[in-house]
Amino acid sequence: MTKHHTLDPDWAPEAVVFDCDGTLVDSERHWERARGVVLRGFGHAPGPEFAERTKGLHYIECGALMAEFIGRPDCAQELAEQLLAAYRSLVARDPAPMSGARELVTVLSRRAPLAVASNCPADLVEFSLESVGLRHHFQHVVVPEGPIRPKPYPDTYAEAVRRLGSNGANALAVEDSVNGLRAAKRAGLRVVGVGSRPSPDALDLSTLWVRDLEDPALMAWASGLPDSADRGSRAPFEPNVPPPGGPPDTDAGALR
Repeated sequence: MTKHHTLDPDWAPEAVVFDCDGTLVDSERHWERARGVVLRGFGHAPGPEFAERTKGLHYIECGALMAEFIGRPDCAQELAEQLLAAYRSLVARDPAPMSGARELVTVLSRRAPLAVASNCPADLVEFSLESVGLRHHFQHVVVPEGPIRPKPYPDTYAEAVRRLGSNGANALAVEDSVNGLRAAKRAGLRVVGVGSRPSPDALDLSTLWVRDLEDPALMAWASGLPDSADRGSRAPFEPNVPPPGGPPDTDAGALR
C-alpha cells in the first residue's frame, strides 16, 4: 500500500533519521511475544488491541500499561524489567532486518548522513543494528536519556538531526509507529511511514506511506538523489524545535 502523497522529487534531504524496531529490524514480533510471556506469568493474556496500544512505546511506559492491564500498578517497574529481559533473549536468538532495509539504507547512506532515533536502550539498539549488519551506516544513535524524552516527544528526532548538522525542515524520518510519526512531525521532519496496516492517524501524519522499504517509488526516489559529495556545503544549523526536556508544563498527553 502506498499513500497518494509523495516526496517532492526535487527535494533532497540533508539528513535521514530512521526508527529501529519495526522499521529497520524485524523486532515488533519479539516485543509482542515478550509482552505475552511476561503477562502470562501474571495470569493474563494480551490481545491484538493491547499490542496496538503498546507499539512504539518506551519499555518503561509499556511496563506501566502492562501493570494497569493486570490491575497491579505497583508492579510497573518489575514488569518493565521483565519485558526488557525477555525481549533481549528473543532478539538474540532470531535477529532479522525488515524487508528492503539493507537496500534503502545502503542507497541513502551515499546521499546523506544517517542516524537512528529509538525509544529502546542504546545498547539494545546497537546490538540490533549490529546483528543485521546495519550499524556501520549510521553516524549516531539517539535514545531517551538525560533530558532527551521518549517518543511521542520530538526530542530523539530533534537531537538526531542536530547531531547530523541539519534541522527538521531539511531532514527525513522513516517510521512505523504512530508515536514515532508524532515525534518526527513535531520535530519538523518530513516522514515516510512504513507498514502493512496503517491507521488513519498514521496516514495523516506521514508525507508518504509505503507497505515496506522495498517500495519501488521510494527506492526510485532515493536512487535519484544526488550523491553527498555533489551536494556542496550546507547552511549552518539553527534549531527550530524546543530543546530536549521542553517546557516544564509539557507532558506526553499533549502530544497525542
